[in-house]
Amino acid sequence: MNDNIVLHLESIVKTFPGVKALDGVQLDVYRGEVHALCGENGAGKSTLMKIIAGAQGYTSGHMYVNGQEVVFHSTKEAERQGIAMIYQEFNMVPDMSVAENMYLGRLPKTSYGAVDWKKLYQDAQEVLNRLGLKFDCKTKVRNLSVAESQMTEIAKCLTIGAKVIIMDEPTAALTDEEINILFGIIDDLKKKDISILYISHRMDEIFRISDRLTVFRDGKYIATKNIEDTDYDDVVSMMVGRSVTNLYPERHYEKKEVALELKNISGKGVHDISLKLHQGEILGIAGLMGSGTIELSKIVYGAIPMTSGEVYVNGEKKDCRTPKKALKSGIGFVSDDRKQEGLVLIRNIRENVSLSSLDKISKGIHIDKKKETENINAQVSRMNIKISGLQQLVGKLSGGNQQKVVFAKVLEADPSILILDEPTRGVDVGAKAEIYQIMDELTKMGKSIILISTDLPELIGMSDRVIIMREGHQVLELPKEKVNQEIILAHASGGVSENE
Repeated sequence: MNDNIVLHLESIVKTFPGVKALDGVQLDVYRGEVHALCGENGAGKSTLMKIIAGAQGYTSGHMYVNGQEVVFHSTKEAERQGIAMIYQEFNMVPDMSVAENMYLGRLPKTSYGAVDWKKLYQDAQEVLNRLGLKFDCKTKVRNLSVAESQMTEIAKCLTIGAKVIIMDEPTAALTDEEINILFGIIDDLKKKDISILYISHRMDEIFRISDRLTVFRDGKYIATKNIEDTDYDDVVSMMVGRSVTNLYPERHYEKKEVALELKNISGKGVHDISLKLHQGEILGIAGLMGSGTIELSKIVYGAIPMTSGEVYVNGEKKDCRTPKKALKSGIGFVSDDRKQEGLVLIRNIRENVSLSSLDKISKGIHIDKKKETENINAQVSRMNIKISGLQQLVGKLSGGNQQKVVFAKVLEADPSILILDEPTRGVDVGAKAEIYQIMDELTKMGKSIILISTDLPELIGMSDRVIIMREGHQVLELPKEKVNQEIILAHASGGVSENE
């Protein structure tokens, strides 16, 4: 085996009841490289990473670290071999200090058996300083920013002497500036011969930071390529098993009657917004963090109180002070946070999809199970949701399939207007293409969509018209043909006045 290979996997199989999550996959990780793992949701990336990190066993196959075969029964065993994983949801104790979290379970002790606080803080601060981090190791984790929490997780990996660090969607909640800091740290780790296994749906990041990438599809190994020997289209084609040349459907929208009108809407973070959404239209709303875009959507849906303003649906004034009233008025809502606001993760698919339409499938206090099953199966088919059955827990689905369940739940209520907050956040390119196609088909059926997204290519590619917000105010409206990333960022950031 090549001495430069720090981690080698061959013929790894992982089966769950009724499902083969991994089917004979392979992977080589070189010392001091950033190796990206690519694949649609459900391709097997997360399962493989949990196996490498010792969080999950495998059915058959072989794993080698520095040429020696290993079998991990816990994350502690993996850590002892120099492998650590940073999960998308951070694994820290909020009310403990940064230092305590970095050395949790391994706190230094004095000769009397007490915690050696002086050594703890000194060692922890040295690691933070080595990473160029400016915050104090005595800071409680709950007082850290998302970026600082991310860096603390990396620092924690270094304290165990990690030689392979697995990063799962590390930039999902970071700003561009914070991403640059993270990438600088990763570059320094590479120079220390530390390898990074990098999982991200953001292809621009993968091509910016990776040395090599490996593609998985449907639990199978597809290919490994040097980053300079491939391109975006090639990787996407390998991921989905087909060429995805047109990510965004070609739209030819013609203006129709007004479906939704907002008049002088104000509320938390939103000031005097008026706009019109036409039947069959996709209206994009752009803005930076804190611009009020998400707050506006939740005010219209009744999830945040409206302090003033009026909502009209098809010319009729509606009471949208609660989500139930908004839904009854024909307004559906897909939240930007599917796990907290869109789904009940400990409930099954049947229960989640039916949540918004119980009145339509109930007779008195009883649910018509036959009708419910027919309706849900139709939505599962329509949305191409990959499930083992309607009793499968939503929390066990991949991110892309979870997002489709959110859509299915909202569509089951049959609203005429859809407000979509970050509808493709955390889903792979194949699922994105499917969601875009569904959005296009819904508008052809006469439904109208407000699309709120920080993914500017998505916003530009899908919108028929774009409104830009800044600090809670509407600053500019543009037709599709005049929209580009530069003009959106310039107006959203205040780089130009709204009269320019």
